[in-house]
Amino acid sequence: MTRSIPRIDAVLVQAVIAGALSFAHLHDLAAAAGQDGWKAWAYPVSVDLLLVAAWRRLRTLRTTGARTGAAWTWFAVALAASLGANVATAGLLDLNDVPDWLRILVAGWPALAFLGGTLLVHTPAAAEPAPVPAPAEPPADPALVPEQPVAEAVTSAEPVPALPAPAIEPESMHVPPALVDHARKVADAHRAQTGTPIDSDTLRDRLGLPAPMADQLAAQLA
Repeated sequence: MTRSIPRIDAVLVQAVIAGALSFAHLHDLAAAAGQDGWKAWAYPVSVDLLLVAAWRRLRTLRTTGARTGAAWTWFAVALAASLGANVATAGLLDLNDVPDWLRILVAGWPALAFLGGTLLVHTPAAAEPAPVPAPAEPPADPALVPEQPVAEAVTSAEPVPALPAPAIEPESMHVPPALVDHARKVADAHRAQTGTPIDSDTLRDRLGLPAPMADQLAAQLA
């Protein structure tokens, strides 16, 4: 069983070397500016973290389409601090006699780095675009839609018995005067045609009245 030999990434090695040198230069500059002990080691960590945070925020804002001005600004600030320390410790600056303006810059860096990190964290990203509604489907062609079978009415083989009409007493029935006048015209026409008075059955068939009402009208017209 063969083991795969891990390959060394040249880019990663170069990044480690550059980061170590920059870290050392920032430490030496902070120590020369009066920041001794653990404070001199905290300065390079602060600068490198701000540089990495600005770069990550810049990539995030690019993917969402938001503005990247603030991220670029703080990335440039951290990069300037790192490059400045590298140049200052290259023999161009006497570390035994650091000027006052550089001491002020080193002393004010923690507040500046804190401000930059806070603004990077609270930089709003672009809002997600609203989903586009799906287009409505065109109405189907009626000629292509299959006809649905129509349910046929089921007819019963046995006839449904009719409900008996309620019994109505002739004495208690009220016949409207208009109906009486119309029944009288029908009765007169029947007498003129047949010579006999109209009976209740004929009156019921002519006017479509119930039997009790037809009987009462026939009695009134007799």
